[in-house]
Amino acid sequence: MFIQTEATPNPATLKFIPGRAVSDGSPMEFSSREAATRSPLAEKLFDVPGVIGVFYGSDFITVTKANGEWQQLKPAILGAIMEHYMSGAPLLADGTAQADVELDDEDEFFDEADAETVDMIKDLIETRVRPAVANDGGDITFRGFKDGIVYLNMKGACSGCPSSTATLQHGIQNLLKHFVPDVVEVRPM
Repeated sequence: MFIQTEATPNPATLKFIPGRAVSDGSPMEFSSREAATRSPLAEKLFDVPGVIGVFYGSDFITVTKANGEWQQLKPAILGAIMEHYMSGAPLLADGTAQADVELDDEDEFFDEADAETVDMIKDLIETRVRPAVANDGGDITFRGFKDGIVYLNMKGACSGCPSSTATLQHGIQNLLKHFVPDVVEVRPM
């Protein structure tokens, strides 16, 4: 098994590509050791000293570190990923279907009168923003819309990334304002 690695815009996060499907449902984020107990792989990754976050995309895993150098952490992370896939263990220990798992997500909020606007925003995020963000090892989801402000949740490599503010303000905000005149601002949630 050959696992590729890619740098992300977030220097504290590295993208690991195992060459096979990772998450067959929604992307999943584990931001603590306690949350990782649902996934044997995430638990193993949190056993590596310095690991503070794990994110599963459709065909990649991003790992976030608190400290240490990637040169020292990478062999242990690669070993944990390889061991997991070679063992044939499931991604989730409790047998829950991945599509049914939404970690740390609250309900969306918006006024029903804005439903058409929200549909346009969601479509733009889904078709134009999420694929680009996934290339960088993260994910972004719609959380709400109120008073012209779009609230988004950034996960994986995008969460805590130094360039995430620029991504939101200059990239996503400009895109949404161009196509949806009701949008005045985009904020992280």
